[in-house]
Amino acid sequence: MSASRAALRIMRAIRVSEFGAPEVMKFKTDVPIPEPTGKEILIKISSAGVNPADTYVRTGSYPVKPPLPYTPGKDAAGIVEKVGPKAKILKAGDRVYTYACGSGSYAEYGLAPEDKVRILPDNLTFQEGASIGVPYYTAFRALFQRGKARANETVLIHGASGAVGIACLQFGSAYGLKMLGTAGTTKGLELIKEHGAEACFNHSEQDYTSQIMEATGGSGPDLIVEMLGNVNLQKDLEMVAKYGRIVVVGNRGSIEINPRLTMVKEAAVVGVMLGTANEFETKELMAATQAGLVKGFLKPIVGQEFTLDQAVEAHHEVIEHKQGTYGKIVLNI
Repeated sequence: MSASRAALRIMRAIRVSEFGAPEVMKFKTDVPIPEPTGKEILIKISSAGVNPADTYVRTGSYPVKPPLPYTPGKDAAGIVEKVGPKAKILKAGDRVYTYACGSGSYAEYGLAPEDKVRILPDNLTFQEGASIGVPYYTAFRALFQRGKARANETVLIHGASGAVGIACLQFGSAYGLKMLGTAGTTKGLELIKEHGAEACFNHSEQDYTSQIMEATGGSGPDLIVEMLGNVNLQKDLEMVAKYGRIVVVGNRGSIEINPRLTMVKEAAVVGVMLGTANEFETKELMAATQAGLVKGFLKPIVGQEFTLDQAVEAHHEVIEHKQGTYGKIVLNI
């Protein structure tokens, strides 16, 4: 940020004044810098994470619509610039990350409540910090809070090369689960193997579900974490083990399924929405993630980096995957 803009208390940010395609996002240079109140933390953002949910909010199709105009983004990493008068833990100069940037993370500065901000370990970059929140918290919630995974169970991550998928593999491997994963490219298959998949399957191949069944001795996975339910849910129901669980993390449309498969196997299909976690669950998933980062068994993967003024391109990529799906997409502020 230039000294002149800082003196004027204005910043660069992406603003959305109408819901629609990625092009409704506009790069602005005269947005007021927010002021922290109460227990809020003002973060000078170095990198912002780009999540699929950001695109759903932008289109106006998300269950909760922000008032217009707004700045997109929730994941951010940077340095504490200033703290509100009631903040007690963090201080100016701390390296931090958050998944709850209420003022929007596609900006030079952002506000987040102190209890939703954590210290960024010294061994992680700001780009990696911006890749933690939504993906890792969603992964923990999917596996353990909603999926009820237990050590020694077999878990399939159906679409494992993205940010949430990689987080699931890292968590599951550390917690004693037998992790299986799918990806659609050779690079993706190599990535998921590197991060904990004991067996990898190319979901672009016609018979990959048969390969998964063979790898599980015909019984199927105990738990399936599904990244694209509108494409794969029927396949999941056919593959999942007796008494198994299917956790839907991602979905972009409707699909016809045979509910009888849930009856025959007494299988459960549950959804995941990070924002639905209660206070205890939120503290649990944040603590588990922080411990994994500090101890080193969690390591975010940054797949692609864009600049702030390339937010439109980043939104196209996070949905269209023109370059393939590999870890997290971030905006460098």
